[in-house]
Amino acid sequence: MWVLFALGLAGVVLYVLAVSANFLNLFGRMPNLKSLENPRSELASEIYSADNVMMGKYFRENRTPAEYEDLPQHLVDALIATEDARFEEHSGIDPKATGRVAAGLLTGGSGGGGSTLTQQLAKVLFRTRDDLNDGILNDVPGVRMFVTKTKEWILAIRLERSYTKREILRMYLNTNDYGSNAFGINTAAKTFFGKKPMKLSRAEAATLVGVLNAPSRFSPKFNPARSRARRNWVLRQMNKYGYLDAQQLQADTIQPMKLDYQVENQNEGIAPYFRVEVSKELRQWAKETDHDLYSDGLKIYTTIDSRMQKYAESAVAEHMKLQQKWFDQQWKGQQPWRDESGRVIPGFLNSSLKRTGRYRSLTGRFPDQPDSVKYYLNKKYPMKVFSWTSPNHEKEVTMSPMDSLAYYKRLLRAGFLAMNPLNGRIKAWVGGVDYRYLKYDHVKQGKRQPGSTFKPFVYTAAIDQGYSPCYQRPDVATTFPAEAGRPAYTPRNFEGTFSGRNYTIRQALARSMNSITAWLVKKLGPETVVSYAKRMGITSPIDAVPAVGFGSSDVSVYEMVGAYGTFVNKGVWTSPVMVTRIEDKNGNVLREFVPQTREALSEETAYLMTYMLRGATEERGGTSIILKGGFKFPYEMGAKTGTTNNYSDGWFMGLTPDLVCGMWVGGEDRSIHFRNGYYGQGSRMALPIYGLFMKKVYADKSLDINTGPFPKPATLTIETDCSRYYGGMGQRDTIPSDQKLQQIKLDDLRGEDI
Repeated sequence: MWVLFALGLAGVVLYVLAVSANFLNLFGRMPNLKSLENPRSELASEIYSADNVMMGKYFRENRTPAEYEDLPQHLVDALIATEDARFEEHSGIDPKATGRVAAGLLTGGSGGGGSTLTQQLAKVLFRTRDDLNDGILNDVPGVRMFVTKTKEWILAIRLERSYTKREILRMYLNTNDYGSNAFGINTAAKTFFGKKPMKLSRAEAATLVGVLNAPSRFSPKFNPARSRARRNWVLRQMNKYGYLDAQQLQADTIQPMKLDYQVENQNEGIAPYFRVEVSKELRQWAKETDHDLYSDGLKIYTTIDSRMQKYAESAVAEHMKLQQKWFDQQWKGQQPWRDESGRVIPGFLNSSLKRTGRYRSLTGRFPDQPDSVKYYLNKKYPMKVFSWTSPNHEKEVTMSPMDSLAYYKRLLRAGFLAMNPLNGRIKAWVGGVDYRYLKYDHVKQGKRQPGSTFKPFVYTAAIDQGYSPCYQRPDVATTFPAEAGRPAYTPRNFEGTFSGRNYTIRQALARSMNSITAWLVKKLGPETVVSYAKRMGITSPIDAVPAVGFGSSDVSVYEMVGAYGTFVNKGVWTSPVMVTRIEDKNGNVLREFVPQTREALSEETAYLMTYMLRGATEERGGTSIILKGGFKFPYEMGAKTGTTNNYSDGWFMGLTPDLVCGMWVGGEDRSIHFRNGYYGQGSRMALPIYGLFMKKVYADKSLDINTGPFPKPATLTIETDCSRYYGGMGQRDTIPSDQKLQQIKLDDLRGEDI
């Protein structure tokens, strides 16, 4: 008897050793000592604003760990009562439960569950039934589960030796899947009840413990009746093991299921377009440093100010809702996709549809059946679409893919960026009107012709060549002769005429006059204009052609804001910065970010350009005078509007001593635009976003925005007092009086050049 027992014991020991060592690769891998000491579960990385507001997460499994001290005692009690009543008594394996299971199997029954909490934790932490299930014997039916169970027993004992009971409970609650993309108790409590774990009631805690057995089957959202029954069973288990009395049991079991259900995803949170761009920037860093942005539990601290971001999103929404209303009224009952002559573009939707993922999927599915492709493209389905007029900006409709494409093509798009030019830190980023439905980013990803917002590069070159803001030129035509197959080119003013009057170049920029800009481009040379744009941070290809001064080459809002920041930052170009630092899950700083800088202009030239740009808000006839009038801003502001051919693009750039903003508004395609300049110019399409944004920014005293004048260099060698040039030829182009400013209304937005 004793010999048999000894032989049996020796056999068990040898078997366990063989499994632990994966003898001859029969049993599959086992975690090494390092993995056991630092068991890895995927942790969501969190991204924070500059004012320490969590903006969102990057994750494959949405998990944020809770400390044991963050867990209410009744949650721990519910877990132990349900999953492992003798948890405090065993060392990883519960002999009584294991014996019961074995007896049940021998007699043909189930014997109930025999896995301890520690064994269950080992199964999840080390993926014993997936990653470690790779030995030769794992392919043998019947043997596979026995080997797997052996590994879980071994790992459970090792976990018990390495961690305290509290640490094991904490890891268990933080590791498991609760359904609805909620991994770990922190995320589960927030997803189902909108609160921290410590705030969970006993009934809510019992609900989440009940979910663990089968997250889909017992989901309180999708199977409420089943979930409630499971919750009540958990409560009865708590009563059985003395964690609550009969009176408490009765009170808890009659409670209704009250959820505050909200699944966290990448569409939710602050500044979603910005967060996507941050992830793009950090992927290369993560690859180079052997980090995983989606599972390492990193803390990413950004430059965004959550208050400014809220104001920016609000300003874009308020203005774009009105723009869309006007646009729909102009094109009611008509197709807005038009060619240069205003004619409907034939086959526009069919051509656009062929560039969609839906079309590629269908042609792959039906490669030789065009009728089938056409059928599914025109088949109607219930769906949700973005809508300015519906609650939460979405509505349920029945549309075909073709209907949906036509619907979204009619929606105007927008991009907005605010940056502190003194340090390059981005404070607000709105890449579109709604990230849930329109994910294309119009700040950095999208590039369009900037129109007259490119003119300051021309005037910067002129100032650098010694021209004074007071230098006068007549408003007459300038013609670029034909060359190299290019016809002669004579830029016209917005009004289509030339007055012949003299204007200072400050007035010319303020009024966005094409005639004087054209003369400067011809005088300086297109190559010089391109050179200055590049020096100031424009990285997109720029064609050195006569139209360069009128924004003929595509650029992004991101580039333009960085370039305009050079004017405010004393001539030093500073690269826009999105992230200040990254920390690991333990708070150790992994990297700090500093902007790139480059001296692009002299301090004097930079200041003179801020003075020039102020003209748009100070000179009579300035394209941005509404900022002083309708919006009643009493502070110094630089500004520049921009509009492109056929009103396809509306731009605005705004400057204050510590904030530079850029914005663009237009259709997804250049062929989709307003009919005329009354609605289609930059001063109507884009400028009001800036006014609405700055109104909120100035009103928020906690932001401490500089309302003083632009800092002036100690000495100026170029004249800036142009008052003696005004008054000739009946112009009287002076800054309007306060009384006159009060009379300017928001709808009195002056037309500008194209």
